Amino acid sequence: MQTRVNERIRIREVRLIDEEGQQVGVIPTRDALEMARQRGLDLVEVAPNAIPPVCRLMDYGKFRYEQSRKERDSRKNQHVTKLKEVRIEPKIDDHDLVTKGRQAAKFLDAGDKVKLTVLFRGRTITHPEIGRGLLDQLADQLRPHGNVEQPPRMEGRTMIMFMNPLRPKQSQHEREGAHSREDRQEVEA
Repeated sequence: MQTRVNERIRIREVRLIDEEGQQVGVIPTRDALEMARQRGLDLVEVAPNAIPPVCRLMDYGKFRYEQSRKERDSRKNQHVTKLKEVRIEPKIDDHDLVTKGRQAAKFLDAGDKVKLTVLFRGRTITHPEIGRGLLDQLADQLRPHGNVEQPPRMEGRTMIMFMNPLRPKQSQHEREGAHSREDRQEVEA
């Protein structure tokens, strides 16, 4: 719903609050508009469902700017957890499994969730225990980086396991702060 300002307020009388937050009282809307113009401010409806509606004297442009700035700051501190996938096959070699494990560890250290998938093709579907063994091996390899959220389970021709990172994902701002602290510690040493 759009906030009504100045001439868009079309009600006979309003409860007015001045720029210091003091309650003026219930006055006709025309008088409230005249008071706002004299002070170089806007008449803004803050509680339209009240009887009579509550209006406030404020600089509406400044108010909207501060609101957008608060929203931007709150979005900056949010972190979005991404889901990364690592795919393997039952016929994978030990060295390749270690390499895939290292890649999953990078994802977990970055704060992302990891979906480990074993793809069964052709006759390999008859040996799901091989896939379970591979996922258990990866879980042991990744234990210092994350923990198992969901144990291995079959979904059609694939076996899936999910892992969560041990540490939550850091925002860009936190990472930059950590780097600057490390730099200061190196200089002091």
